[in-house]
Amino acid sequence: MAKFEGVKWASRQLRFLLDEKKVELLEGGARVYAVSRSIHYGLFLTFEGIRFFCKKDDRGRLHLNFLNWYDNLERFRRGISFNLSQAQQDLVPSLEELENLFIHQYLGTPEMRDFLEEMASRQAQGYLRPFTVDEEQSIGVTHPGKPAIRAVACLYNRYLGEPFNGVVVPYLVRAVRANGTGWLKLGVNYLMSIKAIDLAREVDPEAAAALFLDDQLHRPLEERTITEWDSSCALFAFDDGSVVKIPESPLILPSITIKGIVAILQDWGVKVEERELFYGELLQAVKEKRLMVACSVGTAGILNRCQKLTLLGEKNKVLTTHTVREDHPLFNQLGEARERYWAIYQEKFLPPPGIKLYKYVL
Repeated sequence: MAKFEGVKWASRQLRFLLDEKKVELLEGGARVYAVSRSIHYGLFLTFEGIRFFCKKDDRGRLHLNFLNWYDNLERFRRGISFNLSQAQQDLVPSLEELENLFIHQYLGTPEMRDFLEEMASRQAQGYLRPFTVDEEQSIGVTHPGKPAIRAVACLYNRYLGEPFNGVVVPYLVRAVRANGTGWLKLGVNYLMSIKAIDLAREVDPEAAAALFLDDQLHRPLEERTITEWDSSCALFAFDDGSVVKIPESPLILPSITIKGIVAILQDWGVKVEERELFYGELLQAVKEKRLMVACSVGTAGILNRCQKLTLLGEKNKVLTTHTVREDHPLFNQLGEARERYWAIYQEKFLPPPGIKLYKYVL
């Protein structure tokens, strides 16, 4: 589903060695050893996606704006911690260390100035991608010998997310609760996401997203719960004017963006319920035409409304199909919430309760 318009990557990449506390700025195309444990086994491979906005004031200073970005940093810390051994836990950077690393030792460096100047002039959307990798050359299956954080940044004009088709894939599980990996941004989760979209296209060739159920495969299909889309969280709007947000769990990546969207909707008086949504309930709502729109919510696209959702049963049998109701007020409100969310980054509107704007002047 990830399609972008006007993408441009920065010419510099950050590298920070956790054990040496050493910072370097590398060329944007700097590579990782082919014999890194991260390449071979996916060990010490976690990442983040952080949206930001850059503008220039009348004094020529650059301003970087983030929303709730300590949540991003904390989520990144959890991923780093999960990938390290017990003896290596003291290598996990603090929130303040990560903040200083990304703002002052990467984005705020002279080498990044031209990139940020262009971003400000284009009023483009910014995306910061920190990730971890084992810099040691090794063929051993062990914890990382040379753990490092890298970071790259890009700008883009537009995310091409609407309209899109989705398919519920009941018998492919994105993550397993017992492993504690579902709430982390790990490569292994996204491999399953790609496999799910591939499966979805066997049912609907135009499918761009797959919607997962929980890992309770022993339960009747109708008693299993919705978790999230292949690479984003889910919101469901119903004909009574309510919106359902799936609660966080070990199977769901805690979305920073969805917190902002929910805060905006609540500030506008929309009733948002955070609760489990059983597949049987969703099936019934579709059959009774009570589901108005299903939304995908994530960093890059903020919020995209599903045009057509195909719900499957056993042996990939189509049980029913939902088509978006564009005539319902919530359809437009959800689109407006997306625009408002980005406008808060640009300081065109004050953030509502539940959203914190972080501002840095370079």
